[in-house]
Order: sequence, then structure tokens, then C-alpha cells
Amino acid sequence: MCETCNRAASRDGPKLPTTNARNRPLFALGRIVATPGVLEHLATNGIDPIPFISRHQHGDWGEVPPEDARENDLSVLNGFRVLSAYKIAGKRVWIITESDRSVTTLLFPSEY
Repeated sequence: MCETCNRAASRDGPKLPTTNARNRPLFALGRIVATPGVLEHLATNGIDPIPFISRHQHGDWGEVPPEDARENDLSVLNGFRVLSAYKIAGKRVWIITESDRSVTTLLFPSEY
């Protein structure tokens, strides 16, 4: 989180730990699902999605712009939707947890 965001968060209420200090899950994932395209991509490349899902849940947002990372931090604190992006076997995969924390979906951006 940027220094200005940290000051505002400490003044206005709770804040998330810095990215390096996030050693516990930050939110519930709900049911974990994936699109058929992502499932096929993972299977074809022998990739276990659990490490990426864990990174998402622990606040390592992957390859998102800094402003989106800050928005994700605020979304965790305020119960909004959270989106991470990772390059998995050469393809960009999004992981989205809905605001009600009922479901987390792995999908390609083109499937959104």
C-alpha cells in the first residue's frame, strides 16, 4: 500500500499488513471454480492452481497495476470483489473472488 494510503487507513480505520507480511489468508474464497478453458490449460501443462489461489487469498495480487493492487487492498477491507492476475504457463489467468465471498473463479480475461 502506498504511504498516503497507509496514513489514511491508519487514521480512518483498519489496514492490511504490507504485502511481505501477509502470512495468513485475508478473506474467504467460497467455492472455487474454473472455466473449461482454464481447466484444460492447467491440465495440459501439468499445473496445480493451488499456489496461485493461495497467493490471491494472501493478497499477492500478481501482475496487476499498482492502482489495482491498492483497490484490491481496499476491497478486502470493505468486502468488495477482488481480482488477481497471474501468468500461468504463458497465458494470463484472472482469479476473481466475488464480494459476498461465495465463489472464486479462475478464468482467462477473454472469458470475462
